[in-house]
Amino acid sequence: MATKIIYFTVNGRPERAELPLDCPAQDLKDLFRSAAEARPHDILKLYNPKGNLINISPRLEPNNPSSCYKLEVVAADCTSELLGVELAVALGFNFSTMEKRLQGLEKKILAQAVETPAVVYEMKKQVDLFREKLEVNVKASRVWSTSAGWGCSRSCLMDHTNPPLSTTRDLYAKPVMRSNTSLEVSEEVRQYLKTPSFDNWQWEDAEIMVLLQVMYTDLDFIATFNIEPEVLQHFLFEVYRRYNNIPFHNFKHCFCVTQMMYGLIWMTDLKSKIDSIDLLTMLTSAVCHDLDHTGYNNAYQINARTELALRYNDISPLENHHSAVAFEILEKRESNIFRNLTIEQYKRIREGIIQCILATDMTKHNEILSKFKTILPVFDFKNKDHKDVLMMILIKVSDISNEARPMEVAEPWLDCLLQEFYNQGDMEKLEGLPVTPFMDRDKVTKPSSQTGFIRFVLMPLFIELANLFPCLEQHIVYPVRKALDYYTEMEKALERDKQNRAQEKASKSKESPPGSQAASDAQTASVQECSKTAAQ
Repeated sequence: MATKIIYFTVNGRPERAELPLDCPAQDLKDLFRSAAEARPHDILKLYNPKGNLINISPRLEPNNPSSCYKLEVVAADCTSELLGVELAVALGFNFSTMEKRLQGLEKKILAQAVETPAVVYEMKKQVDLFREKLEVNVKASRVWSTSAGWGCSRSCLMDHTNPPLSTTRDLYAKPVMRSNTSLEVSEEVRQYLKTPSFDNWQWEDAEIMVLLQVMYTDLDFIATFNIEPEVLQHFLFEVYRRYNNIPFHNFKHCFCVTQMMYGLIWMTDLKSKIDSIDLLTMLTSAVCHDLDHTGYNNAYQINARTELALRYNDISPLENHHSAVAFEILEKRESNIFRNLTIEQYKRIREGIIQCILATDMTKHNEILSKFKTILPVFDFKNKDHKDVLMMILIKVSDISNEARPMEVAEPWLDCLLQEFYNQGDMEKLEGLPVTPFMDRDKVTKPSSQTGFIRFVLMPLFIELANLFPCLEQHIVYPVRKALDYYTEMEKALERDKQNRAQEKASKSKESPPGSQAASDAQTASVQECSKTAAQ
């Protein structure tokens, strides 16, 4: 087995590690953690010989004793905590209402059933995750007031002269950045960030925050629109805070959609084709497109007559809510990244963001795609109507682009999505609502959920965009075709397995087990004897 040698120092002590070339990221982290005798929640930071922070990943280059890496441990420690209702009130969340609703549902279920359904345990899990995120945010806010640097969970690729924040978990802590500080992200990472193959699973939330700022910086938004770094950080923190801990529509999904949008901008050279203000609109729309998503789709909102459905008259309840939350954040001066724009510029961006976020409602998919196909033969980048449709197409592609990524990145996302779907299906059954067909865990499998979606939704959309930008054929269309082949084969394999089991069951039922005939004869004789006795 091929291996590589990594030389590094821990507190001035030289260490040497030999590991496989394909060593998983988690194994590499565990190795460094063991060498440093670090605790589970301690933060590890790795520096190259130049003193720059580098990513702890399988791509770590082998070195020699004269070019040792330097490993540092940042102890994670925080004392007092807010819990329960006090914590929820501090952050503006009605946590007690969630718990009361859960308790009420559980009592209702227990009165009707012997065992508690799995959905209740899943709801409990979500409440615990919600509490956990609230605790992290409170601690982050507490530390923020006395800190001068980004809070990173591991090597954030930052200027190491900034002291790190201490947090209780390897998660994001609210950042404050000095005006004379600049991000130091390697050129390799910057280029990797522009590709659909970017692996979000290798990055912690804190690092994702850094990468989001890199996107705004490298697209020249900071300079062009006079966005202060501190304001951008406040904005990103508020965005992070308003994404919920749910299986799929969470902060990492927000990042993936934004990263794909960022990649599309670079791959199609949109910077030379449309105005910077439109690029800013698209990137910010991606960041905000699922803010405060509940994990239950519009069909559930409408059928359950939720507050959102009533507020928005059953018209794209979630998308209207995402947009409204985005502008709640932007209404605060300390987090308004558009505060230095003119009134006309702000009006244009607001209109564009609302339009883009509302376009992510899948009930509008065919309408938007039909418009795009109509204008495609005569597409003009200077035509506002054409450009508006393109912006909607781009955020739609970004929103459902997981299958354009490598399978090792895409498939875990599908597992997350199915978990969220199944949770909704369980809830619909529990509340006596119509069960959304593709969310019924008793009827839907992983491949069956994907083959139709890829064939009839993804492929037509991606192909039309590639007709305008032929370079996207290799970047997003080809990978999606491979994904379709993969899930088609998986579906066939499951069907064959199902048929084999059915045949085995049928053959077993035809073959009587040994001694069964004798037992049957004995039982018949016994019944006859009893009948005679009764007759006498």
